Amino acid sequence: MNALRLMKSLLAGLWRALDGVRKALHLVFLLFFVIILLASVAPNEPRMPREAALIIAPQGALVDQLSGDPFERAMAKIRGIPRSETLLKDLIDAIREARDDDRIEALVLQLDAMTGSGLSKLQELSGEIVRFKEGGKRVIAVGDTFNRNQYYLAAHADEIYMSPMGAVLIDGYSRFQPYYKSAIDSLYIDFHVWTVGEYKSFVEPITRDDMSPEDREATEVLLGALWEAYQADVTAARGFPGNALQRFADDAVELLRDAGGDTAQMALDYGLVDELLGRDQMRERLKALVTDDENDDDYERIDHADYLAAIRVEESEAPAENKIAVIVASGPILDGSQPPGTVGGDSTAAMIRSAREDDDVKALVLRVDSPGGSAFASEVILRELRAFQETDRPFIASMSSVAASGGYWISMGADEIWASPTTITGSIGVGAAFPTFSRSLDQLGVNVDGLGTTTLAGQANPLRELGPEINELIGLMIQNTYDGFIGRVAEFRDKDLLEVDAVARGRVWVATDAQVHGLVDELGDLADAIASSAELAGLEEDDYQIEYVQRELSVTEMIALQFARISAPLVRVVSVGPSVPAVFQTLLDAAAEPFRLFELLNDPRDLYLYCFCDIR
Repeated sequence: MNALRLMKSLLAGLWRALDGVRKALHLVFLLFFVIILLASVAPNEPRMPREAALIIAPQGALVDQLSGDPFERAMAKIRGIPRSETLLKDLIDAIREARDDDRIEALVLQLDAMTGSGLSKLQELSGEIVRFKEGGKRVIAVGDTFNRNQYYLAAHADEIYMSPMGAVLIDGYSRFQPYYKSAIDSLYIDFHVWTVGEYKSFVEPITRDDMSPEDREATEVLLGALWEAYQADVTAARGFPGNALQRFADDAVELLRDAGGDTAQMALDYGLVDELLGRDQMRERLKALVTDDENDDDYERIDHADYLAAIRVEESEAPAENKIAVIVASGPILDGSQPPGTVGGDSTAAMIRSAREDDDVKALVLRVDSPGGSAFASEVILRELRAFQETDRPFIASMSSVAASGGYWISMGADEIWASPTTITGSIGVGAAFPTFSRSLDQLGVNVDGLGTTTLAGQANPLRELGPEINELIGLMIQNTYDGFIGRVAEFRDKDLLEVDAVARGRVWVATDAQVHGLVDELGDLADAIASSAELAGLEEDDYQIEYVQRELSVTEMIALQFARISAPLVRVVSVGPSVPAVFQTLLDAAAEPFRLFELLNDPRDLYLYCFCDIR
């Protein structure tokens, strides 16, 4: 009987296992069938017109790396949520390909939806626009209005058309931020702060009610350099006198009064735009550039994403034996494995290790667009980059808009450091902050008491006053980390320690000044850095491929991305629910800012290499 029961139990278990496999296979086949069905009704690859205008219409901010988990991005695409970012590389690749493509008759810049960008990214993109013009093709900028960043790109077009109801707002650069000391004091919160470097200002919003003299000094130099570069580029592109934009901003009231309060006429009178046209008139002008057929109601066009998709299908290449690996480090530096748009110590190190283990990779370019963050994570990345160099292959750092503090830490060991002239870098300093709430609890009548087994036990409890020993320990760690920082810079950059300390102290530099002080080797964009890495690796110009190393997607993510691609034209989910008005959201964001940053940063020792480099 026992044997019979055992046999029945085994057979029952086997049946359950087989039934589970059957169900799983059914699910796989069903999923496969749904994908095939959707693919059959989804549009084919983008149609490439025989003659068309290439539309460059960035959505949101220009970035070196799209932020967020790929799965979440796929779901957002399915739901039809507008993009908040556009990949700079895609725009550059599209314009570069279109220059020699006989099917592309003109380039049209539609910039109304572009919300922001660092000046260095605008310079890279405008450089490609200029090279497109040099190929003998027209560039037209159209828009309802133009803000400072939008106008920078528009200025490099052959002609600028704006709505008769539009305006051009060029207001220069500024750096204003809220300071919270009085607010924090009113809540009886004690923020304990440790920094090395009088210019290390990222903790000042919680320790002061205004900008420190040191921060004001450094900011004035930085903003002045950015504004001078902006003016030089735009005035050269439009053929203006050197002080034209300064006067336009400073005398805006007088100029608008002369134009009878008409902002569009003011821009036209000043020469900022070439014509005031309604959208129907703009379409007629663009149609004349692209086609001679007067019977067409509109002109042929293709946006940069569809154009790239069509080009990549046409130009699919076999893998090359020689590759230049490009790894993007964009966003705050955090410990552990992090999604794109942040720089994870472990996840970025894994990508570098992947490049190191690939014998076809002959050189590595690290594209850095980061204000820094965790000191621990920065060191994890730096050590992995050093391991790559130990294989006798060159490592080049290419700095984008910001490569400061921790962003400089991960760059400093490179064989060459390249930066755009307007890159914000430096900020070589260290800081830490720790809040305690004992006085807040006192106001509520809450008392904290207890005991510990050592002197240090409980000294870092945020509900108690900070203990003197832990206070001194953190101070010593901060000084040690700073000494190590400038010591490594001196070693890597072959400079005297005192010379490095003089340009460190947490001070932020624009790249042209950083080069003078020896913190940057060469001025140039990503393409220049890649070309230099190939030269150092002994590669000929046409003897290598550029490979962007990215975190590998899971099976679930790949399925989600496939569904997003084929389902996006079919599925639109309308999101309903309460939303906070933008003006109140701004106030809420400002109130939460000092706490949000410290919640995000996750260094194991709470030591941070961070820069508040937000320029508006």
